[in-house]
Amino acid sequence: MRSDHRHELKTNELADWIANFPEWAHENRTSLVAAAAVILVALLVYFVSFYRKNVVSVGNQTRLTTLVTEVPQQMTRIASATMQGQDESYILVQTEQDLQDFAQKSSDNDMAALALIQRGAAARAELHYRLSEISQDELVKQIAKAQTSYQQALDRKPTLPSLAAAAQYGLGLCEEELGSFDKAAEIYREVAQKPDYTGTTAQAAAAYRLRIMPDYKTAVAFQPAPPKPVPPPVPPIQVQPGSASAPTVTPTPQAAPAAPAATVAPQTPAPAPSKSDTNAPKSN
Repeated sequence: MRSDHRHELKTNELADWIANFPEWAHENRTSLVAAAAVILVALLVYFVSFYRKNVVSVGNQTRLTTLVTEVPQQMTRIASATMQGQDESYILVQTEQDLQDFAQKSSDNDMAALALIQRGAAARAELHYRLSEISQDELVKQIAKAQTSYQQALDRKPTLPSLAAAAQYGLGLCEEELGSFDKAAEIYREVAQKPDYTGTTAQAAAAYRLRIMPDYKTAVAFQPAPPKPVPPPVPPIQVQPGSASAPTVTPTPQAAPAAPAATVAPQTPAPAPSKSDTNAPKSN
């Protein structure tokens, strides 16, 4: 069959299908409506997925960046206040809660793990920056909060090795602050030797802690800040008589008492000789 004849047959078939389309559509309108609904749902799912993947993800990344950077900024502020004798460690409590809420709502394991790691760091920092005396019960309670955050970060199984290494290293810090140095060394050793953590900051930090741990195997003690120095007393001022117009003011040394003023006795004039004595004749 020649090609021009085949082309003519296809053209006739298309013309017949177009001519019969209204009748075919009327007979199959139920199927067409169902197919259109399926296509519409597929388009909606695609656009919702695109929106969540791009718009919502960007919003979550911005929110997480803000929360993560707040922790070191607040630590700097607290340290400055501490130098002035003011306790502002309480500002970390709200940041801890915000990071926890973000991790619970996030479906991204990496972002959730980062939020939990930073929450653990904030909980430990809040403990270190307190100026009031901390009891053993408060220490254990606060460190347990940090341990929970680090463990939850590991449970989210982040894809980035740096996040997993940081979470495990944080657990070692918690054990160290509780005075469990053997457990801390075990965790540090695992982080330092694990091939998956090669090149991470946490691995280098764990190796460093292992080297210096024998030098400070003492329990971490949280003591209140030292009292402010008391200024020395001002020495008293003694007013001594000077001239009639301007008295002399001299400070009296505090160490040695002032010497008593010298008492000058008034001079009594000698009695004059009597006339009888003067005119008396001299004896031979």
